[in-house]
Amino acid sequence: MRRVAKLSAACIATAALALSATACGSTSSENDKSSSSGDGKGVKIGLAFDVGGRGDHSFNDSAARGTDRASKEFDGSVKELTAKSSDTEADREQRLSDLADAGYNPIVAVGYAYATSVDKVAAKYPKTSFGIVDSVVKAKNADSITFTEEQGSYLAGVAAALKTKTKHVGFIGGVDVPLIKKFQAGYAQGVKDTNPKIKVDVQYLSHGSDTSGFASPDKGKEAAQGMLDNGADIVYSAAGSSGNGAIEAVNGKKGAWAIGVDSDQYNIPGLAKYKNSILTSVVKNVDVGVYDFIKSVHDGKPLTGNNVYSLAKNGVSLATSGGFIGDIQPKLDAAKKKIVDGSVKVKTTP
Repeated sequence: MRRVAKLSAACIATAALALSATACGSTSSENDKSSSSGDGKGVKIGLAFDVGGRGDHSFNDSAARGTDRASKEFDGSVKELTAKSSDTEADREQRLSDLADAGYNPIVAVGYAYATSVDKVAAKYPKTSFGIVDSVVKAKNADSITFTEEQGSYLAGVAAALKTKTKHVGFIGGVDVPLIKKFQAGYAQGVKDTNPKIKVDVQYLSHGSDTSGFASPDKGKEAAQGMLDNGADIVYSAAGSSGNGAIEAVNGKKGAWAIGVDSDQYNIPGLAKYKNSILTSVVKNVDVGVYDFIKSVHDGKPLTGNNVYSLAKNGVSLATSGGFIGDIQPKLDAAKKKIVDGSVKVKTTP
């Protein structure tokens, strides 16, 4: 029997949405989640979430799906700890060290914010395998799991350009950092390559070391509402759980569309009442990357170096749930082919 006790260390403002409840506490060690499959004598997986944690309906949940799959297949046990937006570098190092000290191997760090911490902690635990999502690290015992977010976002831009009625679309980034700039760059390029006359609004919810922009649905809703009020009728958010607020705002305006991110948000139960406003989602198969890493450790051949999940390898894609992009699928397929064959080079910076 699989036992799951759901708790999170991140306090997220989700009053505007009927989402899964999370517990609030002072430290991640007091508010963790443990689960097991079978007798739990198989692989022991340590999972360090980014802010938002399990239940964000996006990035973290995708990593959780990969971990859950691996745990079930390999008779494993999982220990989860979740970051807070107030975390310092010392907090992240301590979180990873706690997992390593407890004998968890492999350890998966979800999010670019763990990059420095993984390099430092991995050096102290050379016999432990570390995986990090969305950043490239130098540690020899680490697997950098990265994606061509800009390529999937380019296709989202093409879709937005073909579907907008007002010739005005928007992009909301959670935090103004290089990773999210990749989403913005690809999206804007896809829009402009399709129709250079379309206006693209851009707004970030937080900047630099302030990661609250990934866990503030109220800010996402406010940003999206502002774009809608200014004439945009399609809003793409790369903002973690903050994007849930943007989707809610779009749902309140007739004829407007939201574009989801990371997970196929049309099929997320917590967003079910908004699904008919979700045009598509830029799916980033974090679950596949995480599963591949855990499997490699289980098989005794741990992945290391930078393993890139690209559009050509189906590491990123556009979701077709709802059938809302069926009428433009041939044009999307043509755009994908140009990226894969190299005739279109997608930018990684705006």
